Amino acid sequence: MGKTITVKIKKLKAFTTNSQIPFYASSGAAGADLYAYLEKDLVIKPGERVKVPTGIAIELPGPEVVALIFARSGLSLKGLALSNGVGVIDSDYRGEIIVPMTNFSQEEITIKNGDRIAQMLITGVYRASFVEVTELTSTARNQSGFGSTGL
Repeated sequence: MGKTITVKIKKLKAFTTNSQIPFYASSGAAGADLYAYLEKDLVIKPGERVKVPTGIAIELPGPEVVALIFARSGLSLKGLALSNGVGVIDSDYRGEIIVPMTNFSQEEITIKNGDRIAQMLITGVYRASFVEVTELTSTARNQSGFGSTGL
């Protein structure tokens, strides 16, 4: 994999005994698993949205780094998805990582303490300098949008 950086993890005071730090499930894993920290099982009804706590906060090494929270593929097979698509943890955020989830299935889904609920990808960030112009450089594609390059 790519270069290694240090990300500080804090188990929150109320959660010190059972919260788990992120873990890479394989040597080639890009995302580290995030775990639910729950005092009791969380039953999510069909169509319901919930916030799942992880019991941890992180400190990224600087503004050139971001943590992106993605769904785990196994949960999508059960009908569970991140409510916001992808979570963005900015380098200056120090609060608990909370994972918003929606049950899109027709059945109740139960999340237990310690269940892997999402994956966190640490990656670099480019800060753009936005410049307003009157013309953009022409390309072969130009304004051809959705589906224009094939399905």
